[in-house]
Amino acid sequence: MSFYEAIWHGEGIGDGGDLEESLQAYIVVKPEDGDWTEACAKDGANPHVDHYSSFDAYLDNADAIETIPVTPAMIAGAVQQLSS
Repeated sequence: MSFYEAIWHGEGIGDGGDLEESLQAYIVVKPEDGDWTEACAKDGANPHVDHYSSFDAYLDNADAIETIPVTPAMIAGAVQQLSS
């Protein structure tokens, strides 16, 4: 089973068993004004999700099989689902 880790400013902030679940981890860095476009544009934010073949691969420090760029709209949609 795949494993996904959400990255913000170079740090892992959460994870999930699928992309949508990992995107919901961005709630922990939600900007006070809710402006994801501005937050994602700040130097170093570089929001992305690293996709691993499995949780074991992640634990074994294997390279991600892909890096998925994350847009402000992706984050806003995932975070909004949490509050619905």
